[in-house]
Parts: sequence; structure tokens; C-alpha cells
Amino acid sequence: MILGAHISGAAKIYQTLDIAHGLKCDTMQIFSRSPQSWRNGSQIAPEEIKEFIIRRKKYKINPVFIHISYLINLASPDARLYHGSIQAYIEDIQEAGKLGADYIVTHMGSHKETSEDAGIKRLIEALNKIIEKTRDSKVGILLENTSGSGSWLGYRFYHQHKIIKGIKEKSRVGLCLDTAHAYLAGYNLATEDGLEKMIDEIDEMVGIKLIKLIHLNDAAGELGCHYDRHAHIGQGHIGLAGMKRIINHPKLKNIPMILETPKSTENSDKENLALVRKLARK
Repeated sequence: MILGAHISGAAKIYQTLDIAHGLKCDTMQIFSRSPQSWRNGSQIAPEEIKEFIIRRKKYKINPVFIHISYLINLASPDARLYHGSIQAYIEDIQEAGKLGADYIVTHMGSHKETSEDAGIKRLIEALNKIIEKTRDSKVGILLENTSGSGSWLGYRFYHQHKIIKGIKEKSRVGLCLDTAHAYLAGYNLATEDGLEKMIDEIDEMVGIKLIKLIHLNDAAGELGCHYDRHAHIGQGHIGLAGMKRIINHPKLKNIPMILETPKSTENSDKENLALVRKLARK
């Protein structure tokens, strides 16, 4: 099992690796900058990048995922936001490459009540431009499914099917499967039948091999409510039995799993990770 957590709260980016190591993580996800603000010319200092690479090698954290800023919207009908998002995304991939990160994880954007088809078209055009502008990069791009709140794309896997079909150079593009988002979007992962139906749909639409990361989260909301809130493992509506099935499913268990569960206390990550490891052993 390749297990880790989203690591935050470090003063320096290389200190996220110390935290991950302390939690006995095999892998980890981070923000390379504040998820709620634009870069505005700021860059990670070269000495911090060097130290990040040294500590990652020392602790054997692999793979490393970077979650994109929440402000980026590659499906936006607003021209200024749309083009600004493309440029910011390119800069983030370039920085991820310097850090030696393996993948960028991104939500697929909001069409802002234009139409899903129009939003998907803009997203495809943006990704094609980003991939072309970063064609020398080894950093992969993972499209994360969403709970479907508001006008967000990605709550059904035919969205990912359409997007990937429209991408010219597909080799760097894959999926991030968020279990809480899937449940909140209407996939009943609390049941064996519901889990199998979702896996079959993903396999039919894009291929299960494209899943490069699982965000392993329980869901705080009701099935299909589209309300994006995560819960501690086993304490949400997917439940302990549902989470255990996901963790041990033969088509999923060897995919890296990252927890984005609530950090209610300073021990929350430690407790959730310990429970997942216990469920994986049973």
C-alpha cells in the first residue's frame, strides 16, 4: 500500500517532508504556494528547492503530488480569469518540475452557468495550450472528480472522457479519484454494488489505469447532495465498511492513496492513517 496525506502548516516547503516522514507516509500531497492567492511573481527560493529534493530522497517519499491553487479556473467564461489561470498553471507546472514533483492535481473548473459543453471546450483548449507550453516537462496532470456543486465540472466521468478525448497529447494526463466527491456526486460507495458500478463506469469511460491517485476521504454529506465536505475515515456516510472495501479493492489497492481528512486535532492525520493501515491489513 502506498499511503500518505495532504501536508500543510509548514513554514518552509521542505519541512512538509519532515511532517510526512513523522507520519510514516510513503507519499504526500502539498500546495506549493497559498491555494487562496495568486503567485504575483513570487517563487520558491532555489536553496529551498534544493533542500526539498535532498529531504525527499532521504525520506524516500514517492510519488509527490502538488494540488493546484483553488483560484485557477480553466473552464471560466471570464477572459481575464481564464487566461490568467492558464499562465498560473504553466508557472505551477514549471515550479513542480524544479521540485521534482510527479503530478499536479487539479479540479476541472466551473463553467459559471454558461453550459457544461462550453466549459469542457474551454478546459480542453486550456489544457492543450498548457501541455504544449510545458512539453519538455515530466510533470503529469491529474483531473480530479468533483462533488458537482454549483457549476463545477467533473462530477460524472463522461466529463473526463470528453476532456481526455479532446487532448492532443494525452501521455501526461490521468485521473485523481476522490472518494468523498464521488459519493457526494451520487456514486454510492457505501455499498459493494455502488463501488463496482463506479469502477465499471471509470473503466468504460477512460480506463482504470488512468487513475494515478486516490484521495481517500469519507463523506460528511448525504449521498448525491453535491455538498463538498470530507469526514474522518469511517465517520462519514461511506462508513467503515465502505472505506475498507475501497482500500482493499483489487483494482484500487496498489494506487497511491492520499488522505485529505479533517485536521480536527494535531493527531487527526496520525489517527486516520493508522486506521487505514489497520483496515488494509484485515
